[in-house]
Amino acid sequence: MTAPVDALSPVRAALLRAARASADAVRDRAEADAQETLRSARATAEAVLARARDLGRADGAAEAARERVRAVQDAWTAELAARAEVHAALRAAVRAGVRRELTEDASVRSCCAEAARRLLGPQARVTAASEGGVTAEVPGRRIDLSANALADRALDRLGVRAETLWEPA
Repeated sequence: MTAPVDALSPVRAALLRAARASADAVRDRAEADAQETLRSARATAEAVLARARDLGRADGAAEAARERVRAVQDAWTAELAARAEVHAALRAAVRAGVRRELTEDASVRSCCAEAARRLLGPQARVTAASEGGVTAEVPGRRIDLSANALADRALDRLGVRAETLWEPA
């Protein structure tokens, strides 16, 4: 006996072939899309990584530059502090030397009094300064020839030449 022939069998087979072909085409497109998405994602990741590296280098260079500036500023601050310390010590030593000279040598004290009278006139009221030297006054004018004032004026006259005291030889 022969099996009944199904009249729809060729249609079913054709539909099945078409469905398989369509499924294969969809799967192939999906695989191609996935590959393209992976390529694009990798390219984007590489670009992002390269940009991050560039930004990191730039940030590092900028931070290094800031650190160099800070180091130079710190060094300059330290140098200025050392100069101020040396200048203060010099000022103290010069003041002490002038005070000592005014204390030990009466002729230097009298020279200061004479200089004050020469500058202000014979009517000037000359007074001994507590740290040595003199001050003198006439109405509307005053002169300070004290030890500290004389020492300070001498150092001020040195001006920028005083910097040679702490520069390397």
